[in-house]
Amino acid sequence: MNSAGALWGGRFKKAPSKALADLSRSPAEYFRLAPEDLRSSAAHARELVRAGILDAQECAAIEQALAGVEQDFLAGKLQPIPADEDVHTFLERVLKDRIGALGGKLRAGRSRNDQAANDLKLHLRTKIRSLAADVLDLQNALVAQAKEHVDTITTGFTHLQPAQPVTFAHQLLAHAQGFARDVDRMMDWERRSALSPLGGAALAGSAIALHPELAAVELGYDGACENSIDAVGARDHVAEFLFVTAMLGVNLSRLAEEVFLWNSKQFAWVELDDGHATGSSIMPQKKNPDIAELTRGRSSRLIAVLQGVLVALKGIPFAYNRDLSEDKWAAFEAIDTLELVLPAMTGMIATMAVDRERLKAQATLGFSLATEVADWLARRGVPFSEAHDITGALVRHCEARGCDFGDLSAEDLAAVDPRLGPDVLAQLTAEAAVSARSGYNGTAPASVRRQIGRLETVIGRQRVWAGPGPG
Repeated sequence: MNSAGALWGGRFKKAPSKALADLSRSPAEYFRLAPEDLRSSAAHARELVRAGILDAQECAAIEQALAGVEQDFLAGKLQPIPADEDVHTFLERVLKDRIGALGGKLRAGRSRNDQAANDLKLHLRTKIRSLAADVLDLQNALVAQAKEHVDTITTGFTHLQPAQPVTFAHQLLAHAQGFARDVDRMMDWERRSALSPLGGAALAGSAIALHPELAAVELGYDGACENSIDAVGARDHVAEFLFVTAMLGVNLSRLAEEVFLWNSKQFAWVELDDGHATGSSIMPQKKNPDIAELTRGRSSRLIAVLQGVLVALKGIPFAYNRDLSEDKWAAFEAIDTLELVLPAMTGMIATMAVDRERLKAQATLGFSLATEVADWLARRGVPFSEAHDITGALVRHCEARGCDFGDLSAEDLAAVDPRLGPDVLAQLTAEAAVSARSGYNGTAPASVRRQIGRLETVIGRQRVWAGPGPG
């Protein structure tokens, strides 16, 4: 056969059809793995020295050429051509153009199967930390807002109905706690992805590259995969990466959903900064939370690519199959989505203005202090099942009169149940309700301040691992 530059074809009598070539060719975005392939090639060159395939001078020439290729690729001076089936074909072609037949010696002892698995794993291991750094920037924005609103009281909701008063800081930190777990999952994923596929070759291992554990350490892994079939056929690390990003996407979407509510005219809790909102092409008055909406929408992509990879994996024999090339599309989609969404969400949260008075005015709507009445009765020996019924009757009494707890007199209380003494009224304020919940994970301001301190310790530990991030 002869497709110039192809990595296969010696047993074929003719070149691939155009339809096959078009289907088989890697999409343009897959070539972003060139830096990882070049790093792996340098490590493989050193393995070939250990195997006696290359001498030290040849290895040095290859390493120098690989460094030059990487520099030119990153500078935009090198681009794949239509004949380059994938990143491996592209880079071998360029290398042979630069150093001749010596470039062809580099292929000994390896396969595109272990190269492909390794390139993506290296890429994900790099990206996981930069994504974590972006999450931590969002964490900092949430914590900064929380510090400003430790004493800002508002309504807490269940079923989107007023439930009990909480501090707004406590509500913000609920999201921050979820994001802290997202980063912990990233750290845990990195630990589990720390074995290199190199040396697996096509599937049986290599008869030449006999010390993949050494190349693995050179590339930042803890070691090499124990089983060559598993090395080239496993993609659970990709599926797990996509679960981590999908869970992060769900958490981002839940925060976005609350921003819609807070920013609505019906709530009017927050005002978005003009630089982090958009308008309408027909309605001049509109100021829309597009960042939150786009985040909610794009979280569906993160869920979809996880599902796609799981479906691709579930029915294939356990070794390398071309179905596995779907892993790159899915991973790149997740990474690209989060690299857009996270900075935008961070900016929106960091710059939103909170209307403290509006929040306070809504804190006791919908009889959100009812639990205080039931708790007051329970502390005086009334079984809580009875206290619950008494409080429910008090709510019905108020609804019938069109009043709230604050409008009640001692006579009103006694008329509902004689066990409702007038001193219960002192408990029926949002401040008293919040302050009473002073336990370890409660919403009392003092508890929230301690929660912030503990969370900042976690964020600091995570930041050491993630690094400062691209910004």
